[in-house]
Amino acid sequence: MRFLSRIAFAVASGVLILLAMALMAYGLSGPVIAMRNSWLGMRDAVIQAVSYVVIAIAVFDVAKYFLEEEVVQIKGKQTLSEARISLTRFITTIIIAVFIEGLVGVFEVSNKQPAEMVYPVFLLLTATLMVLVLGVYQRMSIGAEKERKEKDLPE
Repeated sequence: MRFLSRIAFAVASGVLILLAMALMAYGLSGPVIAMRNSWLGMRDAVIQAVSYVVIAIAVFDVAKYFLEEEVVQIKGKQTLSEARISLTRFITTIIIAVFIEGLVGVFEVSNKQPAEMVYPVFLLLTATLMVLVLGVYQRMSIGAEKERKEKDLPE
């Protein structure tokens, strides 16, 4: 069953990597097309390209995480700190993507539809909340690690 699971994660990771590359190519094509048509549409095309590239990087990072954690690494995490570091790296990528998407949303709607600013602001607030929750997780996880070391328990 473990072998089948590893194959499924490998295939899913491969598909996610291909989709991330396609999303990046699509995002980068926008400014090229806008440049051919007129310079006036370039600003919006570049902002949209940033959004696509950031999302593509987040998708790629998810695929990389699956490959590292579920396919390549056979024995699993050895310590609590290894698990904490791995999860923190993964969540940090997602948080950065949410922050950038919120900022891109602010730039997109600020000139055209200021009434639509609610969605990007909620994205920024969500990302801020994610950072706070990650901080709480870090604090609790490090506390648990110290507690285990004090009791000489195996991690």
